[in-house]
Amino acid sequence: MKDKRILYVSSEVVPYLPETEISSMSFEAPRMVNKQGGQIRIFMPRFGNINERRHQLHEVIRLSGINLIINDLDMPLIIKVASIPKERIQVYFIDNEEYFKRKATLTDEDGKLFSDNDERAIFFAKGVIETVKKLNWAPDIIHVNGWLASLLPLYLKEFYKTEPLFTESKIVTSVYNQTFEGSLNKNMIEKVKFDGLADDAIKPLEKPDYINLMKIAIDNSDAIIRGSEVLPKELDTYIDDVTKPVLDFYPIEEFADPYTEFYKDTVLNS
Repeated sequence: MKDKRILYVSSEVVPYLPETEISSMSFEAPRMVNKQGGQIRIFMPRFGNINERRHQLHEVIRLSGINLIINDLDMPLIIKVASIPKERIQVYFIDNEEYFKRKATLTDEDGKLFSDNDERAIFFAKGVIETVKKLNWAPDIIHVNGWLASLLPLYLKEFYKTEPLFTESKIVTSVYNQTFEGSLNKNMIEKVKFDGLADDAIKPLEKPDYINLMKIAIDNSDAIIRGSEVLPKELDTYIDDVTKPVLDFYPIEEFADPYTEFYKDTVLNS
């Protein structure tokens, strides 16, 4: 993977959030590429329960300061950055006072989804893309992890389809078994429509549950990875039926060679 540029976009990454399949792989895969001489960038939300002092987050003024339009509202984008100790890996954090200041990630203390998770997902997708544009850093591969990042492939293929920086970028989505009960805000599809996205591309968002969010990500990706050994049956069948490259599940102890081969021989040549 020497000199290849890979952008990792994840809802969670260790050591900033607890270990899960997503957060662990969102650290291990970039570390692997980094050791192979690849160039990487990692983006995640700056959730309010991330300890900024302990992890030495600081704002990047030259990247902050733009407003993103979310459902006809101007929402300021703040970019923070930190380095993973001993790894020489930088992580960029997408922040906004309204969406990410609360001291939790995706649910309240009763385990109930935040009512604005739909807008947070839109903001995260647009925030990542706008920041990468400011960095003027064209990725060879964009690897998406976690449902909060699931709109990124859709926005790249639809809203930013004329953006030359991403013309050659290949999108990989890892699908995991970290689901949620119920659905996001029922008006989510209207908020996405505000950005002028095609009706047929966003139809699954009529019911914005976990399955449909991941279907949107799969539909707009160039390749898929099964990130969990067991997936919801409907998603498993959906992945079986796609005509794009699919890498089956590998445990974290065995993923390095299959991922490298998949990136190099399959994704970059698809």
